[in-house]
Amino acid sequence: MSIKDLPLYKTDLGQAYVGDALHYLAEVEDSTIDLVMTSPPFALRRQKAYGNVEESEYVNWIRPFGKEIFRVLKDSGSFVLDLGGAYKSGKPSRSLYNFRVLMCLCDDIGFQLAEDFYWFNPAKLPSPIEWVNKRKIRAKDAVNTVWWFSKTEWPKADVRNVLVPYSDRMKKLISDPENFYSPQKRPSGHDIGANFGKDNGGAIPSNLLSIPNTDSNSCYLRLCKELGLERHPARFPEDLPMFFIKMLTDPGDTVIDIFAGSNTTGSVAEKLGRNWIAFDTSHEYLKTSILRFLENPSVKDVSRIIDLLKTPQANLSLTETNFFTKRLFDGDDTVSNYKIK
Repeated sequence: MSIKDLPLYKTDLGQAYVGDALHYLAEVEDSTIDLVMTSPPFALRRQKAYGNVEESEYVNWIRPFGKEIFRVLKDSGSFVLDLGGAYKSGKPSRSLYNFRVLMCLCDDIGFQLAEDFYWFNPAKLPSPIEWVNKRKIRAKDAVNTVWWFSKTEWPKADVRNVLVPYSDRMKKLISDPENFYSPQKRPSGHDIGANFGKDNGGAIPSNLLSIPNTDSNSCYLRLCKELGLERHPARFPEDLPMFFIKMLTDPGDTVIDIFAGSNTTGSVAEKLGRNWIAFDTSHEYLKTSILRFLENPSVKDVSRIIDLLKTPQANLSLTETNFFTKRLFDGDDTVSNYKIK
């Protein structure tokens, strides 16, 4: 892997770069990446501060990213793409742009659709206001499509890494299978054997991921507010990348987010012992994303860190060996000696 520019910041396991992901992806060697997990700007009618593309242009805009991702992925690698839905302009009819993206990536580029996931955010506000709140002719749009693409038909994956708690009924069955369950062929035709009552440590998750997007009490948001820093308005919750990173990678693998924003993906990858690379065109958003890697910092120290990130290639190191040393802060004895999370 070869990225010539200096990063904005780096940790023991990752680097965050300010700039166009297409530029940086071109410098990544073929077949070296295990997972690309990202959520690009959606094709929404209302323009967002972080930039978004018109529905009519969206497929052509995202196609070059897809080609580069296909090239850099290992044969065992995966590409997970979170896309929110949208309505047609001025009409209570859904846009099909996210499904056109799906067809483009599979038919034009050669990805396999390993599985379609759906992220249900129960905390999402009712939208669009015109059809849901005012006229009350549509239900609240609270689900994003999350496409899991793979380079081949056999990507690395292990759902045993993301098991969910058993239901109360299943717990009762496991506790006393002879009284609550008898192996037999069901009316549906399924032949349920004696091993059905075995405790496997949890249940296989479904492809409907119910994850509320509520991080109002996070260190990232608190420090952004206290210091008057610009926070990214469209952050996804840690549990979303955590699910796919756990299922599709092993410790030591490499994860990339090409639209990193506040770098939730990189932060989760670091916690799970995966190498990571983050790209984003916004210097401001990526600068504040460093807050996700700090553990209980003071406002004073964070202010000084942000000041060190004035340039896109600041190359600030958050490694265990040199982060918050006297050398970094010109001999200021008052600076705490933090570790990254």
